[in-house]
Amino acid sequence: MAVLQKIDNPYGMIQTVEHGESFSIYRSQDNTGDCEVTVYPVFSGIELVYYDVHMQSCDIDLAKGRKMLIITHCQEGRIEFEYKNGEYLYLASGDLSIQKNTENIRHRYCPLSHYHGVSVAIDMNRVPRCFSCILDDVFVSPEELEMKFCSEKPYSIMRENISIEHIFSELYSVPENIRKGYHKVKVLELLLFLSGLEYKGESEERRYFSRSQVTAAKEAKEYLLAHLDEHITITELADMLGISPTSLKICFKGVYGDTINGYITNYKMQKAAALLKNTDKSVLEIAGIVGYNNGSKFAGAFRKVMNKLPNEYRKSLV
Repeated sequence: MAVLQKIDNPYGMIQTVEHGESFSIYRSQDNTGDCEVTVYPVFSGIELVYYDVHMQSCDIDLAKGRKMLIITHCQEGRIEFEYKNGEYLYLASGDLSIQKNTENIRHRYCPLSHYHGVSVAIDMNRVPRCFSCILDDVFVSPEELEMKFCSEKPYSIMRENISIEHIFSELYSVPENIRKGYHKVKVLELLLFLSGLEYKGESEERRYFSRSQVTAAKEAKEYLLAHLDEHITITELADMLGISPTSLKICFKGVYGDTINGYITNYKMQKAAALLKNTDKSVLEIAGIVGYNNGSKFAGAFRKVMNKLPNEYRKSLV
């Protein structure tokens, strides 16, 4: 039976912990939201770590002084890794990263306050040197995987592809009665797949940004959210931040996974939906709050995001 207790857990958070026979659950919360991390031991030195994050800060350290190789898949949302060398790495839905020596990571952050994913955490000092001792003909060496993917930089990233999606999609819906054995099979499948993969280095699409670029993108977002009722052009915003409009658009999409206009429009419609649900304000009042002087344009934008007109949305909540 699971036991709830308050302890200083090994993943860098002081949280409520639930221990079961074959898993541990770590929970955290702050003024931006909450998260839950579930850890399953799979083999000696290998754990599967599931993330359900709905907060901004996500400083969950799987290494804590251990020599680790961590394979992470992003199912939903977005996660940022800030490295001590000043580079920022972003994972979007479907992306896979392979990282070593995670003490190089200064900070983990969820730009959208939303991240679902899973990591295979490999303790390089405890894991078997080759998995043929577990299953015949599975000649996978964790050390060779580390050399293959992390020899030039402490991280590699792969964009979404069918093979990766197939392996991980089945890890997100495992029946409890077969979980233990299924986890073993899927981890071996992943390691075997990566071992046989012809890896050509970084993808063509750059996902690494400097601190100054990321700071500009975040300052742009904060300014826009604080001035929802104003019409601000990208050129005006770029001038305020001392960056070119093109650079601002590139780094903003790199951080938040959407264009500036797309991100702000979606935010405005989510805010409008909350006002329609929680207040008696008229549709025109709400339109003005989120920066629309024209009721028809607001209604069209709202329907595009929420799939209903504002009045239809409000009636559907009754």
